[in-house]
Amino acid sequence: MFFLNYEYLEHWVNDERIHVLWCAGLLPWPLTREALDAFLERDAREWGGFAYVATEDDGKPIGFFLYSANVKENSGFLKFIVLDPELRGRGYGVRMIKLALKYAFEITGVTSVQLNVFQVNAAAMRCYEKAGLKVRAVEENAFRYREEIWARCNMVIVRS
Repeated sequence: MFFLNYEYLEHWVNDERIHVLWCAGLLPWPLTREALDAFLERDAREWGGFAYVATEDDGKPIGFFLYSANVKENSGFLKFIVLDPELRGRGYGVRMIKLALKYAFEITGVTSVQLNVFQVNAAAMRCYEKAGLKVRAVEENAFRYREEIWARCNMVIVRS
């Protein structure tokens, strides 16, 4: 079912801490192709989520995310966002999120899009802020990773 060459994700999410920042422990570490495929199938069934791959013009994958639209609430949700680490800090993530938002607003017709990010993931938060999302709520002490306790931020953007 999964159309992104699994080896890309294996390279991008290549240690346990990055893995947990990416999936909040919803997938096992180390990640397996079978676990990812099963999760994507379940997410599609339960939440209407679809996996998307951002690519270079030549088709090389550079990023990945899941998106689902909630028809009742007229809102979208982005999750499992990851970018090729070699491209981070160069604007690719902002462009990928902006394109995801354009799709959400123009194609799925939602009026808002949200995501959750751990506050400790400052680079991701900056990326999302540059794409136009704002922190709506912070849940302190939301997640424990080893000896760390992380706050979870809910970020949102409303269609203008």
